[in-house]
Amino acid sequence: MANNPLIRVVSILNFVFIAAHVVYSAILTKQNKSARPVGYAVANGASNSPWASRNMGLLGTILLLFILVHLRGFWYEVKFGEMPMVTYEESGTIKDVYTIVAASYENVGYALFYVVCMGFLAFHLSHGFSSAFQTLGLNHVKYSPVIKKVGYAITILIPTLFAAIPVVMYIQSLS
Repeated sequence: MANNPLIRVVSILNFVFIAAHVVYSAILTKQNKSARPVGYAVANGASNSPWASRNMGLLGTILLLFILVHLRGFWYEVKFGEMPMVTYEESGTIKDVYTIVAASYENVGYALFYVVCMGFLAFHLSHGFSSAFQTLGLNHVKYSPVIKKVGYAITILIPTLFAAIPVVMYIQSLS
């Protein structure tokens, strides 16, 4: 995958979008705070907003730390670390990324860390997906129910599939 030009473009765009997301989130937070500089006399957020929407900053920070740990453990090692090599007839000798990934997920602590972080991702997406449409002014009575259903599906599907990788690889390491 590392030699595929499409994967390289997607990887670079992913970094750009994550950075833009962090910057835009900080701008929106600042605008929200300056729109109402004095807090409410009685603040009972739980009565009108879900936990995830009140804690997007915390969830985003945890996910950013996860991304940094993930990049350090995989991307950095592939680019700058000592890598085992493997030879295939069709592609020659290449870095054996699979061995590094498998070794990481053999560690129950790292596999569990990854799965827990995917839980945080699910909470982050549960608010973020539909909220993005609202931020962009694309919420509408006609479309909002569909957006919420698609968002709910994405909230479950993406983190579950990502969490399945370390779970399956850990289970395989036991045999």
